[in-house]
Amino acid sequence: MAFMIFGAYAQQIPDYYKPYAPIYTDKEVYTWTDKVRITIVAPSWNADRYSIDTIGDETSHAVKISTSTKSLSPYRLTETSQNSGVFTGEVILTGFSHDVDGDGRPDTNPRTVGAGPTGGMLETKRDDGLTVSFEFADGVVLTNSAKVSWNSGTIRFSNPSYLISDTVVVRVVDPDMNLNPEAPDTLTVDVVSDSDSAGVSVSATETLDDSGIFEVAVILTQTGKSSGNRLHALPGDAITAIYKDRTLPTPFSISDHKDVIATATVGSITPQTQRIRLGDLFFTDFTGNRIEQLMQSQQVQIVNRVTNNEDYQQDFVCIMQISDATNTIISIAWISGQLRAGQSFDVSQSWVPKESGTYKIETFVWKSLDDPRALSQNSEREIRVQ
Repeated sequence: MAFMIFGAYAQQIPDYYKPYAPIYTDKEVYTWTDKVRITIVAPSWNADRYSIDTIGDETSHAVKISTSTKSLSPYRLTETSQNSGVFTGEVILTGFSHDVDGDGRPDTNPRTVGAGPTGGMLETKRDDGLTVSFEFADGVVLTNSAKVSWNSGTIRFSNPSYLISDTVVVRVVDPDMNLNPEAPDTLTVDVVSDSDSAGVSVSATETLDDSGIFEVAVILTQTGKSSGNRLHALPGDAITAIYKDRTLPTPFSISDHKDVIATATVGSITPQTQRIRLGDLFFTDFTGNRIEQLMQSQQVQIVNRVTNNEDYQQDFVCIMQISDATNTIISIAWISGQLRAGQSFDVSQSWVPKESGTYKIETFVWKSLDDPRALSQNSEREIRVQ
């Protein structure tokens, strides 16, 4: 008679006095809606080297995953491969009811459900703790813990300065806004410029399912209005990106919010002091005819031509200042206006020299009286009044 002998493999008996089943989590600190990846190395629970084993799904030797108020138990973990003795599982934290975008409605769906190894959902507070425990043997419970907390968001531009033709990229880093770790989330960023203080509200999209990094591209236009992802801006403008963070860590309260701000500038291939060309100063009488010699008590017009060197409309203010031989300012006047692309315009100031002598006339072209950035080289001319 022939006999067939089969090898039998039984679960090893855990050593009560030398328990070995270290518990690992993929992070030391989680945010409120993170995915938690759990690993338990338990070779003595490798019951069958030819199959995928499980641990934790029996009440007598349960894996328990808990926060300060909720828990999942028993929770099953599965072996990574045959005979590995390494068991893994995942749980998604679901936070608590909270409005993160200021629309008056909660943006989370807190719930606690699941038996593992994946698909588990577990509620948590803002400042909380996460504990994973495993009853390695009767009465022998091994544990590992991690923190749960909110983070301060940050925002920045991809570059400190852009040309009008460049694409502006805004990046927000806020792990707390990774509300669904299994799909890309979005958040809102306001982008404004000096030329358009209302600007646009744009939607930044998470770069990966659970990166907590959000990016959005904005196109600059110097001729069109702001709309969608297009922002009206001119060379010389500052552009500002604003993200309102409503998930702030302690010591802020849960209801607090904070504007997180980044700035960049819009440059030009034209140097700033060459954006408007200032022509040679000349004089005319009251009929508009040019005069070369100025006389005491004679009314004259001091004329200067300004030309827009750019292909977009520019606001400007032209300031004329007259000083006498002692450098005392005796007259100052200005005119403000707009120059269309390539437009030239004569600006003038009326003056009646009361005394003969030498005078200095200076001309300045600024962006505005409130913004004294020079758009042209200053001009200076000395004249003699008879």
